[in-house]
Amino acid sequence: MNKALLEKAITEFLKKKKTNSAYYEDNWAERKERKTFYQSFTKEKLLAMTEDEFFEYISNLWSMLIWGNKKYVVDKLIADNGFINIKKQLAELLFSHADIEKRWDSFLKTVKGVGPATISELLTYVNPNEYVIFNKTTILCFGYLGISDMPKYNYQYTGKKYKEVCSIAKEIALELKNVGADDYDLLAVDYFLWDEILPITEKNPSGNTEPAAEKAVVSNKDSKSLHDEIKEKLVAIGELLGFDSRSEVKIATGAIVDAIWEAKIGNMGKAIYVFEVQSKGSIDSLILNLKKAQSNAAVQAVVAVADEEQLAKIIRESEGVIDSKTLRTWDSDDVLAVYDSLARAHESINKLALVPDSF
Repeated sequence: MNKALLEKAITEFLKKKKTNSAYYEDNWAERKERKTFYQSFTKEKLLAMTEDEFFEYISNLWSMLIWGNKKYVVDKLIADNGFINIKKQLAELLFSHADIEKRWDSFLKTVKGVGPATISELLTYVNPNEYVIFNKTTILCFGYLGISDMPKYNYQYTGKKYKEVCSIAKEIALELKNVGADDYDLLAVDYFLWDEILPITEKNPSGNTEPAAEKAVVSNKDSKSLHDEIKEKLVAIGELLGFDSRSEVKIATGAIVDAIWEAKIGNMGKAIYVFEVQSKGSIDSLILNLKKAQSNAAVQAVVAVADEEQLAKIIRESEGVIDSKTLRTWDSDDVLAVYDSLARAHESINKLALVPDSF
């Protein structure tokens, strides 16, 4: 960690906190209210929650701000995981005495539709002296402070990495404490990162001058995880754009594609956009699936999603097989970047509360 950058950021943070105390007091009061709310749930109370109480419990999280229709998201969590099961898994994550690495990995492996940002936020509220929020903001801020080897893809958000991140956050908390900050738990660290360092990263992406690391070799296991992550992000982008967006859809005889975006056009029919993801290995099945998808009259375009090297290969080998007029290509890293940008935009808009949740 670059201690000079950290000390400079802490000095600026405390200076702003002193000169604009009302702003900082309001923001910290909100965080204390969140801690109070989530710490009011014991293991027994969590397990006894009704679906309405579960909706309130999940929808109040910062990680849910990107979604306008939170009821749809929560209902899908229940449908995908089972209501009793998801409460049981949350109780184990939050209240078990097992090592956090084991609890973290077990939860992410068992529960569908709940990611690192959400579970780390819950852990932070329940035990802010031990756990910190672990999301894109954390990674951007750590990168600015010269902390390397942070995750790029979801499969890299492991329990082992989370323990490491919490340990670093405790170092930052100690630095805040040493200069006289009143509150120095790990929720306070998140506030410091969000309010002071994140704006700096947006102007100056890296305070660290070390050369970028070489692209890592992706194993077969990680390749599958990356494939699934990109597929999930494609579905989420479609949902954020207002499409009926689904994964693993039969689009034509013998063709189940990774994802589709579907839009109904009044009583006239529908327009469908098809996505196939390639992370590693042979591209033959991808080309075949996209070719079959083009036989569906509702399909307006087929999109191959892969890295730059594989996209070039797909374009070359699909020539004369797939109708080039409807074939599109999309770099997989760009998909992840678009999701992050859309999520930030929706989060900012939804903070305005222009449409009430009950709409």
